[in-house]
Amino acid sequence: MEEGERLLHSSSFGTAAAAYAAHRPDYAQAAVRWALGPAPGARVLDLGSGTGKLTATLVALGVDVVAVEPDPAMLAELRRALPTVRALPGSAESIPLPDASVDAVLAGNAMHWFDMAVAGPEIARVLAPGGVLAGLWNLMDDRVEWVAGLARTGGSAAVGPRDTPAAWRAATAGMHLPGTGVAALFGLPKQAEFPHGQRRTADSLVATLATRAGMLVMPEPEREATLARMRAFLASRPETADGEFTLPMLTAALRLRRLGEPA
Repeated sequence: MEEGERLLHSSSFGTAAAAYAAHRPDYAQAAVRWALGPAPGARVLDLGSGTGKLTATLVALGVDVVAVEPDPAMLAELRRALPTVRALPGSAESIPLPDASVDAVLAGNAMHWFDMAVAGPEIARVLAPGGVLAGLWNLMDDRVEWVAGLARTGGSAAVGPRDTPAAWRAATAGMHLPGTGVAALFGLPKQAEFPHGQRRTADSLVATLATRAGMLVMPEPEREATLARMRAFLASRPETADGEFTLPMLTAALRLRRLGEPA
């Protein structure tokens, strides 16, 4: 994705902040525990926190979390939902925290929006030596036949280049390459995937997919046509046509250790 396109997509979510808060899934707790590492520290930064989907999971796990989010509308939703959490305006490229002030930096469905050449050193700055950087992504499990069919129906705008397991593995394979901002500062990445799911109806699943960046920046007629195709597909499938169902998902996690102590 070109830089201008990346910025357009990454800045689109504020226009749908309330829908994002209402419809996006949380993260599998097992994945978040793994992302924190085998000896997790107490201080965690949720970077690019959005409306607080990952923040809420971290709170439920009992860690001391601070959230940083660049979009004012998304930050407002987080503060409404989690009023006791310290939530700050800022970005991965300019983090409003002191040096070595957190033990882990986690990013939920956000790391692919970071300019890692700038964000990598900035994340390393706020991490204590040996601290963890981890990205988490909620993926649609397209090993399930009807999920694969929905992905084909919606196209790449609705189910993007990191939203299925194989696509996520390919998209994160180069995370540690020179020039990414992490190669000289972090150890080699580890990857893991964890079963997850979200209770949906056909309407609420379409509403969830409508909050994807590719859908938010799409011209309105094309967007409505894409949403209509997905509604028709879900109405045609016995798994999704009637009432609630569980959307088969995985939470995928990528974890790196800040150099300074053994991984």
